[in-house]
Amino acid sequence: MTRPTPRHAAVANSATTDTSAADSAGRLRVATYNIHKGVRGMGPGKRLEIHNLGMGVQALDADLVFLQEVRLFHHREARQFERTYFGWPAQGQAEFLAPDGYEVAYRTNATTRHGEHGNALLSRYPIGDIGHHDVSDHRFEQRGLLHVPVRWQGVEVHAVVAHLGLMHGSRVRQVQRLADFITSHVPQDAPLVVAGDFNDWGERLDEPMTAGGLRRALLPGARRSLPTFPSRVPVFSLDRIYTRGLRCVDLKVPRGPSWARMSDHLPLLAELVLDR
Repeated sequence: MTRPTPRHAAVANSATTDTSAADSAGRLRVATYNIHKGVRGMGPGKRLEIHNLGMGVQALDADLVFLQEVRLFHHREARQFERTYFGWPAQGQAEFLAPDGYEVAYRTNATTRHGEHGNALLSRYPIGDIGHHDVSDHRFEQRGLLHVPVRWQGVEVHAVVAHLGLMHGSRVRQVQRLADFITSHVPQDAPLVVAGDFNDWGERLDEPMTAGGLRRALLPGARRSLPTFPSRVPVFSLDRIYTRGLRCVDLKVPRGPSWARMSDHLPLLAELVLDR
């Protein structure tokens, strides 16, 4: 797919953006990104950012991209932006954002009056059967887990894309449902990556995630993760990567005006190796 180049999308050349990979032999490069449905702003200032996000995803150069708040379609916004310079994509946002050669998995979490949105995984490597598990805690928030096995360097790595609820009690229950889902659907000895927007403002989910056999991807020796929210002045580490059977050897958050513009979250990018 050949992309147009929006004037705000020079992310790959931004002096404040470091998405360069270290020596990638034996490393799995993973990114998680809440794309805010490809739109920013409100009222007359509302703008379409999905084309810039396409350039951003390419700049990340990740093997696996865990995406949240991804539109399959939205009739009202498609009409609103159809006459803008680049226009609303004809494809679903997951397919539109996928770099050439990547496989795409998408499942809907929430259906609204004008459209629907959910989680997606973009994979440089072959994917297996796509699974989806509803973890909605109440009728006001529709939440789900996207489960995708990926064949990487002769190993089946299980990827789970998560976007947890806005209330702490809901998140705790959703973490328990995640643990139950992993027990039922992921082989015990299989490498596993769970990544997404955990909405954990109070940093209270690491303990229940650890109880479920998952450890948070951190820089070696670090006690806290890198902040990703809000994108203009990041303070909170809402976006997380948890692993089992893999360990983190590098962690980055791209910064700069272009990244701050595209979504209210910044992406989190990790280098993982098998934990042998």
